[in-house]
Amino acid sequence: MVLKFLKFPKVSKVRRVRNVSKAKRKGLEWVSDRSVESRITKLIRDCDLEHVKKTRVFVYRSTGAKTRAYARIWGLGRIWQQALKITPAYVIEVISEKFDKLSREQQDMVLIHELLHIPKTFSGALLPHRKSGGVNDRWVHEVYAKSKK
Repeated sequence: MVLKFLKFPKVSKVRRVRNVSKAKRKGLEWVSDRSVESRITKLIRDCDLEHVKKTRVFVYRSTGAKTRAYARIWGLGRIWQQALKITPAYVIEVISEKFDKLSREQQDMVLIHELLHIPKTFSGALLPHRKSGGVNDRWVHEVYAKSKK
């Protein structure tokens, strides 16, 4: 039995897919990255970011991402924490194509930038860029200078 209200109109023209890049066809892939994770552990210690629980910060390297960012941070929101009965956690995603081209110093500053998005409460939420008290270049440079002492 076919219901009349579920019939879809016929499409007369077929859409052609234009030149799709190899990365888009390949798709986005994530791999756990222990080397960047150890660098983050060192940065947490050197930058006096004691509120960050390093055992609950996970690092992944992605390939095939179509973004302007060098790295991203993902927080586990409160609803997911309650539903899964787990503690807050954060994932730092390093965009391989962009991050690997940076110098070691620039990479550290990008990682510090991502770590500064983690609030003092370590609740799973993220601090914004634009509001007062948010993450900005001045704050990143201050924390980076502290880590070099």
